[in-house]
Amino acid sequence: MRETRTSAQEAAEDVFFGQAVMIWARWFLIAGSLILALWTVDRVAQVVIGTLPIVGLMAMNFYLHGRYLAGRPANPVLIGMASVLDLAAITIVVLLWPGHRGLESQFFVMYYPIVLAFAFVMPRKAAIAYTVAALGAYTGACVIGGISSFTGPDGTSVDMGSLEVLVMRLITLAAMGGLGTYYWRIQRNRRRSATDGTSVVQADPVGA
Repeated sequence: MRETRTSAQEAAEDVFFGQAVMIWARWFLIAGSLILALWTVDRVAQVVIGTLPIVGLMAMNFYLHGRYLAGRPANPVLIGMASVLDLAAITIVVLLWPGHRGLESQFFVMYYPIVLAFAFVMPRKAAIAYTVAALGAYTGACVIGGISSFTGPDGTSVDMGSLEVLVMRLITLAAMGGLGTYYWRIQRNRRRSATDGTSVVQADPVGA
């Protein structure tokens, strides 16, 4: 007799088994942020200001990691809230980091692991929404944090070089969300095939 599994059960399994991916992605994010912060500062005050969002991420991830190790993993709502805080913390650093704001900030690379990890774990609609939110947040941070980066020497024309850099970064960031979602759908299909007793090779990898 074949086991019947609902979409809700499959989503719960995705969240349960995928939390480790998000937790470790956040630890790498924190480690990378600390390295970049210490590498780019030139005053003690910058260290204090720049590390506050990172400390917040560390506290949150300690809590989530502790729950996971204790056998009490977070639910989708808590994961979503934590992911929104990830996005907010990175955007704040990109927007306000002294001397390296907006398009000039190296911290934009931190968007990539959180978008990819979220898309690995969460359903397609949620992953798309989160990727779009990340794209909007980074675009807003670049425009607000460094509008002069997009203007030419005369102050009125658009600097096409800066605009091209922004567009390329947005494309690669969107690709992270797309790749994560594609992998999520392949894994979902493999589990369905295994449950139904069918061959994984014959399964449609893009069917959800």
